[in-house]
Amino acid sequence: MVKKSLRLFVFSALIIGVFSSVLSAQELVPVRLQLQWVAQSQFAGYFAAKSLGYYEEEGLDLTILEGAVDIVPQQVVASGGAEFGIAWVPKELESNEGGASLVNIAQVFQRSGTLEVSFVDSGIESVEDFAGRTIGTWGFGNEHELFAAMRAVGIDPDNADDVTIIQQPFDMSLLINGELDAAQAMTYNEYAQVLEQINPATGELYQPEDLNVINFNDVGTAMLQDHVFADAAWLLEEGNFDIAVKFLKASFRGWAYCRDNFDECVEIVLENGSTLGESHQAWQLNEINKLIWPAPLGVGIMDAEAWEQTVVVAIEGEVIGAEPAEGSYVSELAQAALEQLAEEYPDLDLTGETFEPVVVELREGGE
Repeated sequence: MVKKSLRLFVFSALIIGVFSSVLSAQELVPVRLQLQWVAQSQFAGYFAAKSLGYYEEEGLDLTILEGAVDIVPQQVVASGGAEFGIAWVPKELESNEGGASLVNIAQVFQRSGTLEVSFVDSGIESVEDFAGRTIGTWGFGNEHELFAAMRAVGIDPDNADDVTIIQQPFDMSLLINGELDAAQAMTYNEYAQVLEQINPATGELYQPEDLNVINFNDVGTAMLQDHVFADAAWLLEEGNFDIAVKFLKASFRGWAYCRDNFDECVEIVLENGSTLGESHQAWQLNEINKLIWPAPLGVGIMDAEAWEQTVVVAIEGEVIGAEPAEGSYVSELAQAALEQLAEEYPDLDLTGETFEPVVVELREGGE
């Protein structure tokens, strides 16, 4: 039933979208977005769109639900606790193979933000150098890019004779303390955590040249990450195709705003309760923008090659046992949102072709 519903989704949703009733301009439709973590610049576009009234302009009353360690966005959406969710693609694929019927309706991040970071004096410059070393990962489904990269060079992450794998906390403490030779990090978060600390050898903050960084986009095992998903059955209900398009329109405007109004967007994130410091949030937004822009096909549109690589790595890493069902992702809703935005806001840049990141100066502790 799950695979059948996913295969029929594109065609049925398009028909329903055409004939669904127009949302009343006087009555806002309540919708919920489940994040995969707490308020931070990783989700800046959604906070900006809400603060600037973009969702209300589309007739939506959006509630943003923050995540936590024990919150799984796929479960929340599948159980009806939210209409939309944010997660990494392999996690959604795994949920679908387990019986969910979730549909990727907008691939916001065009590239992976996962790194493996070590100090220069460790001598780790490539994945091959992981052999015989102590390597950190968070686990919880975040390890697949790392493990696939090791298997590709003949290192078995499940064989202690090849490599010692340590489940690290969601920080860089074990790397800083010398308990790990290399630690997993996101470009927008944990990598910056190292650069926000004082190097005892210099009395100054650590610098990028103190670190060796392995980027899985370069290695070839990168997997797609943050995307918007919804439940297939919900999307097939009358009017919900239009609601999803309106949600994406507002969200895409929010991300474009954060690209073009950097400082204001950092302030919006801070105002929405983030516990991270200002310089850390600025660093994070700058790195998040790099993951979204440029979007050659338009923000939210899936890159078929990146999808296929994600699926291959997921199968090889035994995240899933077979190819995902047809309709696991669709671009029709995102494309409809882009077309409407282009018509309503002809000057709005929806590809970020000329995007250039800013220069962010980190301060101690990310303050």
